[in-house]
Amino acid sequence: MASNHHEFLILGANFAGVGTAHYLLRHTIPALLKLNATRTYHVTLVSPSTHFFWKIGAPRTLASPDLIPLSKAFGPVADGFQEYSTDQYTIETAAAVGFNPEQRTVTVELPSKETKTLHYSTLIIATGTSSPSAVWTLNGSHQNTINAMKELHTTLPSAKTILIAGGGPAGTETAGEIGSLYPKAQTTILSGTSRLLPRLSKATSHDVQVRLKKLGVEVVNNLRVTSVKKQDGGATELAFDDGTTRTVDVYIDSTGGKPNTSFLPKDWLNENGQVLNDDKSLRLTVPGSESIYAIGDVGSYSHGGIMDVKDGVVPLCSSIAIDVAKTIDPSKAGVFKQKNFKWLPDTQFVPTGPKGGVGQVFGWRVPSLMVWAFKSRTFMVEKLPGAMKGEDYIKA
Repeated sequence: MASNHHEFLILGANFAGVGTAHYLLRHTIPALLKLNATRTYHVTLVSPSTHFFWKIGAPRTLASPDLIPLSKAFGPVADGFQEYSTDQYTIETAAAVGFNPEQRTVTVELPSKETKTLHYSTLIIATGTSSPSAVWTLNGSHQNTINAMKELHTTLPSAKTILIAGGGPAGTETAGEIGSLYPKAQTTILSGTSRLLPRLSKATSHDVQVRLKKLGVEVVNNLRVTSVKKQDGGATELAFDDGTTRTVDVYIDSTGGKPNTSFLPKDWLNENGQVLNDDKSLRLTVPGSESIYAIGDVGSYSHGGIMDVKDGVVPLCSSIAIDVAKTIDPSKAGVFKQKNFKWLPDTQFVPTGPKGGVGQVFGWRVPSLMVWAFKSRTFMVEKLPGAMKGEDYIKA
């Protein structure tokens, strides 16, 4: 006989985890209660960070505290859940370190280093990624990201040589911000491949390289950093895959993060370390993973980027509603309609400083003015309070 209590356990509390929690509390649980009013539901949100991080704006936040103050880039996760009764949810400051799917438990490590076992009926993995530099993602406590930002705020203004590794959106946007703000510095970006923004068209890559060159930024292709050594005086010695070396005042690694999946079985992961899940329903696709889902960069369905999170919340929660309804009464599963995730291919907006940038929508190039209006103007940081409150999911 099924338990009369259902526990939703969400691992991760930034865009993916917070958005999912709001949708469950606001829409899914009330709908499930209409099927069986005697069953109780509860959401537990687990994250090693007490704060939400507007990582979309990281390239501008790291460049200068005058552009995006740190106080506007972070907000307490708990502040976003004040509309709900405290008996509906729990926010746990901890990191997942162990997992037992047979017993439906996750072991978490608290800030005190003590461990705790959490039970779940439904598990949502939204643990995201950890990047080489804490400026890009919440690598543990949000204070780690703040400290990394403050270090750059101290070193960038006086830096004569700056090197950025990684030619994706984050690295390219950072090059644009630094080139705009510190024109006297010798700034270099390594694409790591044959061109910047390799997921977009060659014409867009050429356009962004031209825009960065006008800002005084040197673009170097087909060269990668192989080792990094911090020197006593603060400079960084870099070695490259062509056998050369270089010492720079500031080095920024934007080569991408690794999924936070070390607590999961290795045979549940793809070659990139992402957890294997269906690219439409977001259910896990490995044996023994019933009632487990993944959303955000940690899931194999994701191509990276915030849109894969935002467009994934509703399909994910529709899958959850159908599966939980079956545990109430198999005949009730049809009450909920399966909604499928749809990827937006060849779509990115990449600012190159505060005045515009490059972008594509479904492969079609868009004017710099549109990039400015949608992203370059403020990096949308004014949307942080709304994201914390789940305002993208007010309607079912």
